Amino acid sequence: MNEKKRVLIWNEYRHEQINEKVKAIYPKGIHHAIGEGLGSELEIGYATLEEVEHGLSEERLNETDVLIWWGHKAHREVMDEIVERVYKRVLAGMGLIVLHSGHFSKIFKKLMGTTCNLKWREADEKERLWVVAPGHPIVEGIGEYIELEQEEMYGESFEIPTPDELIFVSWFEGGEVFRSGCTYQRGQGKIFYFRPGHETYPTYYNDQIRAVIRNTVHWAAPTTRPAPSFGNRKPLEKLKSQQEV
Repeated sequence: MNEKKRVLIWNEYRHEQINEKVKAIYPKGIHHAIGEGLGSELEIGYATLEEVEHGLSEERLNETDVLIWWGHKAHREVMDEIVERVYKRVLAGMGLIVLHSGHFSKIFKKLMGTTCNLKWREADEKERLWVVAPGHPIVEGIGEYIELEQEEMYGESFEIPTPDELIFVSWFEGGEVFRSGCTYQRGQGKIFYFRPGHETYPTYYNDQIRAVIRNTVHWAAPTTRPAPSFGNRKPLEKLKSQQEV
């Protein structure tokens, strides 16, 4: 019997404590709403900014298969040494799902090597996320598109590297489009950036959004094959230079 995949959901957990509107939507925090949508087949843990080491100790990260990241107000408060710790774990095979405004997180920018800048507007707009990779496991069970009645607009240009795979493209009521679902591989780790999830909308209660995140956990989880080796190596075959004349 396969062991449950271990998921750690990280949330800076600031808006829910200072904004009554956000608190009313997510009374237990955005992280718990995400976790509740993942189902019982996963082992789920939670971590927040104010915890010691932001809840991201070496031991805890080493026991994590997939890390889900939500941040917005406090990107600069995340300690650089913790970012480096997460970075190394991703390179070693831990999956990473970066949600919404996590595009500006230190860890995502470090992994992308770009500013990750974009256009934005908060105007209660309809968003339609079109599936552009219908055979991908991330969109298993999802129709041609996901429609959200109200969301924050993110618009192109989005200053990220060209995705390994583009899964969703969003259209917004105001006319903008956006690459809303992007996969990458860094080292042995799989990364998915997924755009929806502004804190003043109940996006993480949407069944289809929850299904995408749940599917992505299974896609991003580490493989069981051995890690690659590096450095100086002896030849597998006898070299001509070593043969007797």
